[in-house]
Amino acid sequence: MIIFDFNQVAISNLMEQIGSSKTQVEEGLVRHMILNTIRTYVKKFKESHGPEIVIACDNKNYWRREIFPHYKAGRKKAREASGHDWNTIFECLNKIREELKDHSPYKVVTVETCEADDIIATLVQKYSATQKIMILSSDKDFAQLQKFPNVEQYSPILKKFIREPLPAAHLKQMIIRGDKGDGVPNILSGDDVFVSGGRQKPITEAKIIKWMNQDAKEFCNEEMLRNYSRNETLIDLTKIPERLTGEILHTYESAIAHSKQEFLNYMIANRLKNLIEVLDDF
Repeated sequence: MIIFDFNQVAISNLMEQIGSSKTQVEEGLVRHMILNTIRTYVKKFKESHGPEIVIACDNKNYWRREIFPHYKAGRKKAREASGHDWNTIFECLNKIREELKDHSPYKVVTVETCEADDIIATLVQKYSATQKIMILSSDKDFAQLQKFPNVEQYSPILKKFIREPLPAAHLKQMIIRGDKGDGVPNILSGDDVFVSGGRQKPITEAKIIKWMNQDAKEFCNEEMLRNYSRNETLIDLTKIPERLTGEILHTYESAIAHSKQEFLNYMIANRLKNLIEVLDDF
């Protein structure tokens, strides 16, 4: 099974293409870029990890915000500061996602309140014991899933495998340190440290090393333990609510992978001549 982290792969590739320029985003160019990226990695990995291809997509109203309202709160501000037309970018991505769902030979999975991370983690936990899984994403959060058998991760941006020899230790460090990119503070800092413009309380490497060999209850006071639990729920991909994992599996199992002829008709309709010539790569 090959699983694409759709938004992460698409946006990172798009940013690599346009850089810091204020280039106008054109739907046709975004479509070609996404399809060509999918083609590249299906061709690279379908023999070793195919034939099933899954496109895992972010939805909105993330369930993690119900637990932690500041989750990814800084993303909007960062996008506004970038100067890119994010409304157009997301309109393009959403349209192309629906096109893939309606016409491609891949299973496109999106579930209300879930992120692609939730979909990927759920499929890994369900299927990794019986088949090889390749995660296509540059997101460091997936390193923790390498504790399951037959799981690999490849970064399309770095053009290399992401290998984590100690996935359990990696996860524990992430819980302790938090994840600034997702707006999750470290365990010494309060919930609103990022949104209030404050600075996190630093954690020394010596403390990290010491705490790695202890249970959280041994090194945490009451407030730290609350923060540890907060971070564990937000970061540990085995903590996804059961009602959502059930919905993810149902959506995956009922998703339709369309025929190559249907995909060809879609390419013809969108004048994707260069990709039609390499249709077999898909």
